[in-house]
Amino acid sequence: MESLPAEPWAAESLSAEPLSAEPLAADSLLGGRLQHEQGAWLCTLRPDGSPHVTPVWFVHLEGCWWIGSRATNVKVRNVQADPRVVLTLESIDEPVVAEGRAQVAQADEFPEAVVEAFQIKYGWNPATVDGSEAPRVLLRVVTGRWLMAVAPG
Repeated sequence: MESLPAEPWAAESLSAEPLSAEPLAADSLLGGRLQHEQGAWLCTLRPDGSPHVTPVWFVHLEGCWWIGSRATNVKVRNVQADPRVVLTLESIDEPVVAEGRAQVAQADEFPEAVVEAFQIKYGWNPATVDGSEAPRVLLRVVTGRWLMAVAPG
């Protein structure tokens, strides 16, 4: 049986410790992708331990991922029960995976700089309540480990 070729990024990967001492290091290493990519995939854990994956809008500011949501969404309930999450950028050709822990911020705790960053990136205020009655929250994710493709050489 013929074996499948290895993924081009599988042999060359990088994992790093938390970047809290240098919050811009990750984005510098990624060539600004955290500032410009429009979407990411968020994986949370359901109460039974199974994964829940959903596409999200995000901003990455001062070393943290910020994700807007309704307070009643599954991802928020999952994070409240178990803060472990994984975020990935959308490109399969240049994979980036961030493992971390999430916290829920209520509307009165939204940092002004984060609200402004969402308005600049998406033309959207994460505190704006849409047609539902559910209040808005932000998930703040601190990365504990990065896994990403590294150019050979």
